[in-house]
Amino acid sequence: MQTKKINTSLILAILATGLMSFSGVVVETATNITFPTLMKEFNVSTSTVQWMTTGYLLIASIMMPLSAYLKHTFTSKKLFITAALLFIIGLVVDATAPIFPLLILGRVIQGIGAGIALPLMFNIILEQAPTSKIGLLMGIGTLITAIAPAIGPTFGGLVVSSLGWRSIFLLLLPVVIFALIIGAISIKQVTAPTHTKLNLGGLILIAIAFVGLIFAFTNLSTIKTAPLNFVLPLIIGIIGLIGFVIQSKHSENPLIDIDVLKNKKYAAHLSAFFLVQIGALGMSFILPNYIQLVDHKSALIAGLIVLPGALLGAIFAPLGGSILDKFGARKPIMIGITIQILAMILYSIFGRTLNSTLILIFYLLFMLGMGLVMGNTMTNGLKQLPTEKNADGNGWFNTVQQFAGAVGTSIASTIVALSQTSGLSENYATKTAISSQNAFIVLLVFILIAAVLLNSALKYMKKS
Repeated sequence: MQTKKINTSLILAILATGLMSFSGVVVETATNITFPTLMKEFNVSTSTVQWMTTGYLLIASIMMPLSAYLKHTFTSKKLFITAALLFIIGLVVDATAPIFPLLILGRVIQGIGAGIALPLMFNIILEQAPTSKIGLLMGIGTLITAIAPAIGPTFGGLVVSSLGWRSIFLLLLPVVIFALIIGAISIKQVTAPTHTKLNLGGLILIAIAFVGLIFAFTNLSTIKTAPLNFVLPLIIGIIGLIGFVIQSKHSENPLIDIDVLKNKKYAAHLSAFFLVQIGALGMSFILPNYIQLVDHKSALIAGLIVLPGALLGAIFAPLGGSILDKFGARKPIMIGITIQILAMILYSIFGRTLNSTLILIFYLLFMLGMGLVMGNTMTNGLKQLPTEKNADGNGWFNTVQQFAGAVGTSIASTIVALSQTSGLSENYATKTAISSQNAFIVLLVFILIAAVLLNSALKYMKKS
């Protein structure tokens, strides 16, 4: 049996796959800044321009359950090269697109590439890293992806104002080409592919489920004025999900193993991960809007205010992983979730009167907790599964992470929008402050539920 060790090839493989994942998230958050510009240039509405994000999110979400099949069927190097080339093609399409539908096509192609690359990074760590260093390396992997949302809005704002929106895609090209070269040289294959058959029925059903559910949550803000826009896609999504579960149970080669969810400790970690991710993405929507609409700062200033917190969270991801390697999972995870709860209580109390300084300080607290919780919850959750089920377990974590992107942003935006359009006599800024406070309270509840789940799972694990 070959002894696992950290070597240059492993570090470079993590860097290459991490840069791909980083580029996927950066371009997603950076293009959000370009929406007003794109609406004017291509003469499209707000709901249409949103497909820049929704299209990407849909495809990436559908790709995640495929990750276990892809890992078992193809070599890691082939997967990575394919992902990088697709991402490069998507960037070129977007950088040169003369019409809006081509912009969407480019984002869809990028979604396929990013959907292959993100699970691949964590699969490489789980398969090739020594057990004593998995927490640290998973933390580094989380850092790479966690730092991207921090940089994206600021990067997008600077590029759009100085070079134009097409430069967002052009400037990422060298990064992805660099990643492609490093990955092609460094990524090694540890286990031989088994060439399993693709479960096409399962893929179609999970695609229907995600299309329905993501459409539903995207339309959540219209629930008062056009409820069918939310209800009908929700029903379709639920039917697709039920069909996928039934089909997977009766299939010899399910797309992704749903039996791993029967492991209570793993399921508790996965559920908590989902809830905390909703909280994080909800906050990333609320705070920039609050800073601009209530405190009347520019988009660039809003990005700079949340940047220190996001960077702190990214830095603490590998530090939290090292703590897990040395002292176990309970300490960093429970300390982190407690810090997050404290930050959300402060946001909820001061929600109507936040200034830039308070937002920055509270967000530093929130993201410090985030850095200790997210990577470690994923790492410890996967430890509850047999090694041969790691690809499926990793696929579920990456799937719920993508889906949380739609849910978190939609819940936060809906709470804010409902109050902004209410008949209250207050002005728009005051309505936004009130609605933001309401959203903080809802996200606090989600994180409290996550804390209960984690405490239960970690306590049970400790006794077992």
